[in-house]
Amino acid sequence: MTIEPDALEAAARERTGLEDLGDGSHREGLERLCESLGKDGDLTEIGEMTLDFRLTMLLASRLGIEDTYRAHPEIDEQEIEGPIVVIGLPRTGTTALSQLVAADPQVRSLRTWESAAPVPPPESATEHTDPRIAECAAGIEMMYESFPRMRALHHAEATTATECQDLLGMSFKTFHFDGFAHVPGYTDWVVDCDMTAAYEYHRRTLRLLQWHCPPNLWHLKTPVHMFALDALVAAHPKAVFLWSHRDPAQVLGSVADLVHYTRSWASDRDDATELGPQQLAAWSEATRRAMAFRDRVGDDRFADVFHADLQVDPLGALAKAYERLDLPFPASSEQAVTAWAGAHPPGCHGSHEVDLADFNLSADQVHTAFADYLDRFGS
Repeated sequence: MTIEPDALEAAARERTGLEDLGDGSHREGLERLCESLGKDGDLTEIGEMTLDFRLTMLLASRLGIEDTYRAHPEIDEQEIEGPIVVIGLPRTGTTALSQLVAADPQVRSLRTWESAAPVPPPESATEHTDPRIAECAAGIEMMYESFPRMRALHHAEATTATECQDLLGMSFKTFHFDGFAHVPGYTDWVVDCDMTAAYEYHRRTLRLLQWHCPPNLWHLKTPVHMFALDALVAAHPKAVFLWSHRDPAQVLGSVADLVHYTRSWASDRDDATELGPQQLAAWSEATRRAMAFRDRVGDDRFADVFHADLQVDPLGALAKAYERLDLPFPASSEQAVTAWAGAHPPGCHGSHEVDLADFNLSADQVHTAFADYLDRFGS
């Protein structure tokens, strides 16, 4: 069994009864991903079946989006406000910061259930009762039952904010596929490919999701945006950024451990010794690019949020960041964020500490790779 682009597209068309996948901008990424999965992934039979299904569902979502736009071209007239984009190294508090922003009622976040199944477009009248919510919740629970370490590694709920990886995944241009399997051929390509069309499709999907389900001030999050912030801003010219900061030596082991674990779902390949240096190289490069982008566009788009501040005073940290970006923070927002923070104190979903040596890394190596970043943002 191999994962083939033509077979995936045929399966998605059969599943949906639809034909149009859009402008074809997804195809190169799909081909390169499938090639790398076959060459480098060392997939088990279950792994091939799982990834085959996963990629088919991304194509099915794309088919549904194109069908909805064909029936309702007026969706393209939707105006997106913001977005407020949370970036930063993985495991630096980006999820905690993202959930605080998502608690703000003036903000529209991408929720797990609608990321997994964006069509039909959500409706305000049913956004809390949509049957896809229960389906998504069941899928998350099944994941936790099958892979119990994920409960401590990454907390997810159907109705809370999620990373916008699937919005890029529908174009098959996202570094997140690195967490599915060992695909160096693909990741070497994707971090330097032209991301323009992927972010245009990202915007296209947001317009569809907000069409009947406002508000229109979006909040988004994923660390992989740091690889291509120019393309993101080309698609979202008014984007502003909340940048989460923490000592990279305190997070890189956790990043490598998470990737090592999720890759094990699809392969018996043990790549722990090479994984640490590979993740270090990737994320130090992403950080370098984000810093270079910030130097070009200026500091006005950025608010820095430090992990220690988020742990001690989450409301104060968010309020300060909003003020930095000239975002309103009315009493209704403060009350909602306070309620969320009170119900989700730091560490409520457990902690995840990993020895860097387990992944062939040392703190000195990490600090050397991130020297410019630490000079700028380190304490």
